[in-house]
Amino acid sequence: MATTTTYDRHFTTTQPHYGQQSHSQSTSKTLAIIALLPVGGVLLGLASITFIGTLIGLALATPLFIIFSPVIVPAILTIGLAVTGFLASGTFGLTGLSSLSYLLNMVRQAAGSVPEQMDYVKGTLQDAGEYAGQKTKDFGQKIQNTAHEMGDQGQGGKEGRKSGDRT
Repeated sequence: MATTTTYDRHFTTTQPHYGQQSHSQSTSKTLAIIALLPVGGVLLGLASITFIGTLIGLALATPLFIIFSPVIVPAILTIGLAVTGFLASGTFGLTGLSSLSYLLNMVRQAAGSVPEQMDYVKGTLQDAGEYAGQKTKDFGQKIQNTAHEMGDQGQGGKEGRKSGDRT
């Protein structure tokens, strides 16, 4: 009952009829439903029993809560605040200790590398000082050269005028 389809001469495929595939899928679905039905039923039954028990317990406890509420509510609030305070103080203490530990480790690491860093900074400052000194010398030399050039041009111009005035 399989259909055979031939593509070219080399490829042949065999496919089952639609009816056979549908039959095998419906059988597996039916078996899954039959297997899962008891499990679902048991879980639904347990959920309903738990819900009914909760309603009965709430119905019995409600009068007691109403009668003792002036005592129970402040007691619950006091206990809740105390627990919150203890948890907060413990959290703050752990945070403080971890922060101090982190800072201590940073200081220890920095103390080992301080001499190396100081040598580096010292060398950098010396290089910067030498560079600034050289630039200052170069600039002073440039100013001096410019002044000499201006003086030479100024004297030549004065001599020209004097000689022109004499004639």
